[in-house]
Amino acid sequence: MKNTPMLAALADLWKDLQNPSVLWQIATLVLCLGLAWWLASNLRKRLALRMAAREALGRRVGRPMQFVGGGFDRLLFPVLALALVLVARLVLKHFQHVNLLHVAVPLLFALAAIRGVVYLLRHAVAAGGMLAVGERWVTLLVWLGVALHFTGLLPELTAVLEQITFPLGKQRISLLLVLHALFSVALTLLVSLWAAAMLEARLMTAESFDMSFRVALGRFVKALLVFAAVLVSLSLVGIDLTVLSVFGGALGVGLGLGLQRIASNYFAGFIILLDRSIRIGDMISVDKYSGAVTQINTRFTVLKSLDGTEAIVPNEMLVNSPVANLSFTTRENRLSVQLVVAYDSDLEMVKGLLLGAAAEHPRVLAEPAPAVLLRQFGADGLELEMGFWISDPEQGSLNMRSDLNFAIWRAFQAAGIGIPYPQREVRLLRAAARATD
Repeated sequence: MKNTPMLAALADLWKDLQNPSVLWQIATLVLCLGLAWWLASNLRKRLALRMAAREALGRRVGRPMQFVGGGFDRLLFPVLALALVLVARLVLKHFQHVNLLHVAVPLLFALAAIRGVVYLLRHAVAAGGMLAVGERWVTLLVWLGVALHFTGLLPELTAVLEQITFPLGKQRISLLLVLHALFSVALTLLVSLWAAAMLEARLMTAESFDMSFRVALGRFVKALLVFAAVLVSLSLVGIDLTVLSVFGGALGVGLGLGLQRIASNYFAGFIILLDRSIRIGDMISVDKYSGAVTQINTRFTVLKSLDGTEAIVPNEMLVNSPVANLSFTTRENRLSVQLVVAYDSDLEMVKGLLLGAAAEHPRVLAEPAPAVLLRQFGADGLELEMGFWISDPEQGSLNMRSDLNFAIWRAFQAAGIGIPYPQREVRLLRAAARATD
């Protein structure tokens, strides 16, 4: 094995460890790590306060949001420690050997690289099994690179990968170029998705804009950043971008033949976000689905019903089907309860009891005021309807009608007002004729 600079540094470090002057290097390294830990802890506290404020905003707008601060606190310590060790090595090398710091730098760099890539992954990839697998692979690859660097095998491995080539059209490309391209694309995609998440978090705090406009702008910028990242990464590895015209044509044919429904859902999602016909927090009903809009994605919309069930509705259905929106122009909705009282009841007293029960309920609005209507003179009694208005349809109506019916029943029982039930008189004509005979 060749005597690489890293192996020479390790040999020099072994010599330094036998010299008492190495205590200066140890003290410098401990001081740098302690100072980095102190700075990171103070910055972490400020970041925690900021995160708490943003999470409160996310609960207020009623939309689950990812914020770019999550996981960033774990990146602070290795980055600060690496910066301090680099500065200390630059200063201390004028007075003595700094082989211990030479070895500490790649280790701290590897730790910072692992936590940095994991931080990007957590904001670019949805939480799940794939995220955990990605974090393990990142950790394995980074530490493998550090091991190859220490042992001096990294240049030899690079030369071997460069010698492995295969034809692609009229050109021959190496395996090293392919790996370089994959690494560039993955890294630029991670950075672009992280930037899109950061921009979306900023947009969610801009309360001067409508929520649907903020979501639509975030989706558009995310798609634009991903497209730009792919172009930049391919340019970095020397791939001619004109070959993408063939891919664009194939994609157009695919959209025309088999992906038109998926493309239709994506375009419908942008239409919904831009025309603001459906917004996050609205109570809507479409086909057999109803509930509050919790998410508007580019392909589907999530409706959460009052029983907790979430329906994933394709955006195409929301564009092409009639939609009942209970909070489109106003959140005020009219509800009613119907009942029947006997003909000999005091209607003025009944009206007062009904309006009193409505006035005591906290969800009933004072304006517009509740009203009692005499619908018709029924076969069993006087049919009445009490209409009232609410401003929170997302809380449901069945529970409110139940509360009012209980309150009306108690008021009628106390006032002695009866609620009639159907009564029918049955005459047996043949039996009566026989009795007369």
